[in-house]
Amino acid sequence: MSWKDMFSGGSSNVPWKEMTAEAQISEIVERSHENPQLIFKHSTRCSISSMAKSRLEREWNLENVEPWYLDLIAYRNISNAIASQLSVHHESPQAILLKDAIVVYDSSHNSISVSEISKHVS
Repeated sequence: MSWKDMFSGGSSNVPWKEMTAEAQISEIVERSHENPQLIFKHSTRCSISSMAKSRLEREWNLENVEPWYLDLIAYRNISNAIASQLSVHHESPQAILLKDAIVVYDSSHNSISVSEISKHVS
């Protein structure tokens, strides 16, 4: 089953973009000048991470936010690069919101919520 098959169906209305290369970090930082960018780092082996992802998908109503999905089991090197390049401490699960090339929200585990993210969007 492909990534798109796993994450495009069901009840999710989140238009996830898949992170598969370190170079995408620079792209996301650049795009954050146009629209806020959310990176969701997900451990596919962790039930807490699955719950956080599910909550994001159920509550999603952020039309101007571009959401990026990182499978950190498959792409641990990208997760490490995010921590280094964005100066954030690595967590799993983790939601990082960038706006105008600045991290304006960084949360993990059960603290990840659309309502908290939305406070940093406008």
